[in-house]
Amino acid sequence: MLSVQGISKTFNLGTVNEKVALHQLDLNLKPGDYVSVIGGNGSGKSTLLNCIAGVYGVDQGAVLIDGINVTKCSEHKRAKVLGRVFQDPMLGTAPQMSIEENLALANRRGSRRGLSWGVTTKERTKFKEQLSMLDLGLENRLNSKVGLLSGGQRQALTLLMATLRQPKLLLLDEHTAALDPKTAAQVMELGDKIITENKLTTLMVTHNMRDAIKHGNRLIMMHDGAIALDIEGEAKKNLTVQQLLNRFGKVRGEPFVDDRALLA
Repeated sequence: MLSVQGISKTFNLGTVNEKVALHQLDLNLKPGDYVSVIGGNGSGKSTLLNCIAGVYGVDQGAVLIDGINVTKCSEHKRAKVLGRVFQDPMLGTAPQMSIEENLALANRRGSRRGLSWGVTTKERTKFKEQLSMLDLGLENRLNSKVGLLSGGQRQALTLLMATLRQPKLLLLDEHTAALDPKTAAQVMELGDKIITENKLTTLMVTHNMRDAIKHGNRLIMMHDGAIALDIEGEAKKNLTVQQLLNRFGKVRGEPFVDDRALLA
C-alpha cells in the first residue's frame, strides 16, 4: 500500500545550517498495516510524514501509494488518497465553520464541485451516524462552530474527517501530544476502532513509547534519518517500555532521556 524507496531529504544544502533529515530511507507497508514510528527529536519522523504527504519534495528516491508513483505529485493531489491528523487540534478544521460544514468539506474532498454548497439530507444523516460513534454528543450539535469545541472533541472530529472517505493511507502526526492523558487515551481508542473497522493502512508518529507498543501491529524506530529498528508481530506484543528504552540507548550510543516518552 505504501512503498518508500530510498528517499533522501536535506535542508539548507550547502550552508552552515545544512541538515540531513532523511538518508536513503526504505519503508514498505502492506494493506492494513498500522505502524507506530518513534525516535528522538531530529530523527526524521515528521520529515518522513511530510515527504509522504507531499509537503516536502524529496532529493532522491520515490514514494508510491497503492502502486502509483506520487513522488512528483503536489500535496493537494495526494490529499485525495491520504488522511492526516496533526498534533495541534486547531489544525485540520475550519474553526469558523460548523461541524456539519467541516464534515461536508471532508466528504467532498477530491470530488468535482458545482455551484451548490448546501449540506444535503443524505449527508446530514451520514454525519449524524458517524458522529454518534464518537460518543461525544456531537451528533446533536451539527450547527455548532468547531472553534467552540474542546481540544479532545476537535481532535476526535478531525480524526473522523480524515477517515470519512476511507483514505488509502492515514497519517497520524503525534495527534494526541497536545491532549491531557485521559482525553489522549480516548482519542487513541477511537482511532483504533476506526482503523480496525475500516482496515486502514496507518502510519503514526508518537513520542509515547507505551502507545507505540500498545497500538498497531508494527513499530519502527528512527535515528539520524534512517530506520534503526523494525519490530512486528509477537516480538512487538511482548516488548516492554524498558526493553525499548534499552534498544533506543544502544542505537543512539547513549541513554535515551525524553520526558514526553518517559513520563507519558
